[in-house]
Amino acid sequence: MKIAILNLTLPFPGTSAFAETGRQIRDWIAPALPGSEFTILDIAQGLQLPVPDAYDGFIISGSEAGVYDQVAWMEPLKAFLLAARDAAKPLVGICFGHQIMAHTFGGHAEKAAAGIAVGARRFTLDGVETYANVWHQDQVVLVPPCARVSGFADYCPVGMLDYEFPAFSMQFHPEYSRAFLTREIGVILGKGIDPDLAERALESMARADVPADLMANRAAGTFRQFA
Repeated sequence: MKIAILNLTLPFPGTSAFAETGRQIRDWIAPALPGSEFTILDIAQGLQLPVPDAYDGFIISGSEAGVYDQVAWMEPLKAFLLAARDAAKPLVGICFGHQIMAHTFGGHAEKAAAGIAVGARRFTLDGVETYANVWHQDQVVLVPPCARVSGFADYCPVGMLDYEFPAFSMQFHPEYSRAFLTREIGVILGKGIDPDLAERALESMARADVPADLMANRAAGTFRQFA
C-alpha cells in the first residue's frame, strides 16, 4: 500500500521547530500499517500536489496556516481533496487537515473564541474518554452535511469527524509526544507561545497519559478497508 503524507507545515521562522512533521506522522502510523510505503510530500515548501491515483491514500497534516489564509497551495489543496473524494481515495486529516477537509466538504472552520489550546486535553473519541495532545486555535464550527461528529472535548465540540465516504479527521495531533511538545515549546518560548500558556501546557502534559498509538489503528483501518 502506498500512502502519501501531505506535509503542510513550515518550520517556525528562524528555528527548527516543527521541521519534521511529515516524519512524525509517518512514525505514528507506520507500525499500524506494516509493509506499507510512505511518501512525505512537502507541499508547503512548494512541491506540487499529486494526482489522486498516484497513491492508495492520503494523510493531510497540520499547518500554521488557516483555511482562510491566502497561501499558494490552499485552493489547489481544496481541488485535490474533492478529486480524491471523487476517486474514493481514503483520507485522514490531522488538525489543519481536519479543518480544511470540513471546510472543503461543506462545513466551516475559523478562529475559535476558546482561544489557543496547547498541551494535553481530554477528549471523548468513539465514546471512550482519553487524552490527546493539541496545538491550535482554529476549529471546525459547522459540520459538513456528509459527516458526523465522532469525537469531542469540552472546549472543542467537533473534535473528530467521520465522513460518508472513506475519510475521517481529528483536531488533535496523535503524532505529537510529550517530549516533542516540551522541546518545541522551549524552542519558540516568547516568540511563538507566551510563558503563561507554555506553563499551562507543560502542566497539562505532566498530568496526562496520552497513548503513543492514539488513533493509529483507526487510521490504518480506514486505509486497509478502502485503499
